Amino acid sequence: MKHSRRHTENIALLEKGTEYTLSEGISILKKAKSAKFDETVDVAIRLGVDPRRADQMIRGAVSLPHGTGKQVRVLVLASDAKQKEAKDAGADYVGLEDYLQKIQEGWLECDVIIATPDVMSSVGKFGKILGPRGMMPNPKSGTVTFDVAKAVQEVKAGKIEFRVERTGIVHVGVGKLSFDEQKIKENIKAFVETIIRVKPVTAKGQYIRSATISSTMGPGIRIDRNALMDEVK
Repeated sequence: MKHSRRHTENIALLEKGTEYTLSEGISILKKAKSAKFDETVDVAIRLGVDPRRADQMIRGAVSLPHGTGKQVRVLVLASDAKQKEAKDAGADYVGLEDYLQKIQEGWLECDVIIATPDVMSSVGKFGKILGPRGMMPNPKSGTVTFDVAKAVQEVKAGKIEFRVERTGIVHVGVGKLSFDEQKIKENIKAFVETIIRVKPVTAKGQYIRSATISSTMGPGIRIDRNALMDEVK
């Protein structure tokens, strides 16, 4: 396969088979030749869990200390009594039956959906549409709540949801490449600390098996697991 010159030059920054500390990895990402847009910094962590078991399904949310650098479009599904609260808090879209109808017709121009508990019987019918896209409101991630103002403000400020994939990998975006190195590091540490905190009691053996950081168009950089664990202790 023929690679671009930028890709070849970026790969040359890495030593084959080497794992880096978090600070070293972030520094390499910043040195790599970037694309013509502000790339997202991604983290992928391979966990020692079996997602097929309900008691080992890792799912949750974390508020990144420096946000994601992304404008998040929030849809709030609520009864009339809570709709004004959602609008005042900065939700981009607010409603119930009207938006459920739009979702049924294929509309999904939002990034996060928040719902109040009293409307979940209606929202739950759309699980086959929203579930595979990771957009189904869930109490564990704080997106099913009567405190819609707080939920909207947290999402807008940089709260992200995560969920383990079938392969045992959790993959999220933790900021933008334009962030300074310390902010990227603190966002990653906040995410890893949360992953450790939600470790299932039934998970045996090594929980965090490997970690990789990358940018949208940049190289994947393997992070030394032991050094990472020392960072977040």
